[in-house]
Amino acid sequence: MDSRLTRVAGDRPEAELDEVSRTNLAAQPQSGTSIFDPLLCELAYRWFCPPGGLILDPFAGGSVRGIVASMLGFRYMGVDLSGRQLAANRAQASAICSAPEPEWREGDSRDIGVVCSGASADFIFTCPPYHNLEVYSDDARDLSAMTYESFLAAYRAVIVATTALLKPDRFACFVVGDVRGPDGNYRGLPWATVDAFRAAGLPLYNEAVLITAVGSLPIRVARQWEAGRKLGKTHQNVFVFCKGDGKRAAGACGGD
Repeated sequence: MDSRLTRVAGDRPEAELDEVSRTNLAAQPQSGTSIFDPLLCELAYRWFCPPGGLILDPFAGGSVRGIVASMLGFRYMGVDLSGRQLAANRAQASAICSAPEPEWREGDSRDIGVVCSGASADFIFTCPPYHNLEVYSDDARDLSAMTYESFLAAYRAVIVATTALLKPDRFACFVVGDVRGPDGNYRGLPWATVDAFRAAGLPLYNEAVLITAVGSLPIRVARQWEAGRKLGKTHQNVFVFCKGDGKRAAGACGGD
């Protein structure tokens, strides 16, 4: 794996972190949102995207997925509603990346066919909003600000529109976690994702579990366990879907 790429910081001193790690961690207090796991990006790109291929990201958010793509020699096109966030992404990328530089476009991913007109993707890779677990803005088009029913409808529309830009015999990967509703029960967002992809013609091809940092969970879980027998959650689902023939899709990715 490329030694230039960012890694999870863990408890390492800042002086031992690479340039991308320091930049992304420095941006976290300003964004107020979580930072995507860059090592997962590296693995997904190497495993499921043809060398030098175009990665399409309908929920671009921060800069990590685009910067990692650039450093590995992949082309990247991300779409997000927040012009302010995308401006910050471009500033980070210009200081870190060389060709091919990642590209971010502002717009609603339900209209990704227009926003990214002419794009022909080799891989779809993203992490969608987990409904309102993190609310990113008060924009009426923002999925995190919608009711759950409206969120699901918009989410399905994004999946249909984005997969329409994916080449035949190619993979798509969504990293998804579940959320609880007001009644305290899980919504079932990972399974809704699988259903939406199947409806769009892309069956589930691979499934993995991403173990996330425990952090303060051992402290928080005692209270929620005593109050309602709710277990602590320390994972997200990594779903890989295939458009077309899986063997041909795998063959296009090369030997890594």
